[in-house]
Parts: sequence; C-alpha cells; structure tokens
Amino acid sequence: MDVLEAAAILGAGVAAGGINTIVGSGSLITFPTLVALGFPPVVANVSNNIGLVPGSASGAYGYRRELAGQRGRLVKLGSASLAGALIGATLLLALPAEAFQVIVPVLIVIALVLVVAQPRLQKWMLAHRTADRPDGGLGLWLGVLGAGMYGGYFGAAQGIILIALLGITLSDDLQRVNAAKNVLAAVVNGSAALLFIGTWLLAGISISWLAVLLIAVGATIGGLLGARLGRRIPAPLLRGVIVVVGLAALVQFLS
Repeated sequence: MDVLEAAAILGAGVAAGGINTIVGSGSLITFPTLVALGFPPVVANVSNNIGLVPGSASGAYGYRRELAGQRGRLVKLGSASLAGALIGATLLLALPAEAFQVIVPVLIVIALVLVVAQPRLQKWMLAHRTADRPDGGLGLWLGVLGAGMYGGYFGAAQGIILIALLGITLSDDLQRVNAAKNVLAAVVNGSAALLFIGTWLLAGISISWLAVLLIAVGATIGGLLGARLGRRIPAPLLRGVIVVVGLAALVQFLS
C-alpha cells in the first residue's frame, strides 16, 4: 500500500464515520474504496467492519446527551443487536466467498434504495408513531435482530434500517432515536468485529490490519465531527455522495 492509497482509505474512514453518525451507510464509502484498491471483497468487508468500530463508538459518545433515560431500552434492544450481529458475521465466515459476491450486490441495491427513500421514510414514521411502550415490544426487538444480522454480514445502511424501525415504533424525539441508533449500530459492529478477530486468532482468516488502523483513525474523527457538525451538512448532498459511491461499487461487483 503506497501513501496515496493509505490517504484514500483514511479519507474514506473520515467520511464513513461522519455519515454513519448522521445518516448511516458509511460502509458504502469505505468498502468500495478497499475493493477498488484491490482488496478481496470478504477481506475488505471484514477489515472495514473492524475499522469502523471506533467511529461507531465516537458517534454514540457524541450523542450522549440524547441518550439520557434510554438505558433500559438500549439494554433490551442491544441484546437483539448482539445476537443478530453474531448470526450475520457467522454466515459471512461460513458461506463461500462466491456467495458473498452474489449477495452483496443485492444488499448494495437495498442500501441505495433506503438512502434515497430516507426522507419519505422519516415523514412516514413521524406520521405513524402509535407506540406506547418505551422499548417498542417484541416486534421492534425482532426487527432490530434482523437489522443486526444484516449489519453483521455486510453493514451498509444498517443505520438507516435501525432509525426507520426505531422511529416508526417509538414515541420519542427523532434526535433521541438517532442517538439510540448509533448505540445499536456500535453494538452490531463491535460484536461482529470481536467474532472476526477471534476467528483470525484461531483460524487465520485474512484481515488487513493497516486498512483497519487507517479506517479506525478516520472513522473516529468522522464520528466526532458528524455528531457536532452533521446537522449543518445538506442531507441531499450526503445522499448524493453515498448513491454515487454505491453505484460505483455495484458496477465493480457486476463487471
């Protein structure tokens, strides 16, 4: 890896950390960057997941004021995120690499649709909040479990899935919902990362630790910046960048 490639990964990490904190879908920046630089897709995905963990944590920390009073809710929903992440990460490691090549383009398309549809999803969820349970009940727990499986396997747009589920189900301020989303996404990324690292230690799966380090540093900076400055960045601009990068990743996979 030369200096320019390292700078590209670091910059992608900063962008992904900020985007994950504000919107979700940061993996649609870092993952295609790694693939474009020649990393095998599964290695890129695993390295990207581990590298984004500090950014998820810094984004959650940046929203700490909005997390006040949500401990019970997050403990319950966090168990779903933990279980889902371990299932998804296990599937990633257990299925052949060829399956990843087939499944990921589908997930990228789903992610891009969610990115484009997010404003409509937010309007819809604000108009249909009918929940009176602070933890959202069994339906939300199962939904968070499914989002965790998605995030443990690939991860792009899991934040958008989570904020849609939480926003529709919980009667709470959208910023508090976004704060809860950041915590649950951090649980997913962290749980999957621990499984990947454990498998690396025991079975020697391939991980690019230099890429992990560069993404981790960038994502930590981006997560803190996203929590402070994200509301000043026009959402359409963010969505446009994500869609362009995601389409480039899709073309790369299908070519």
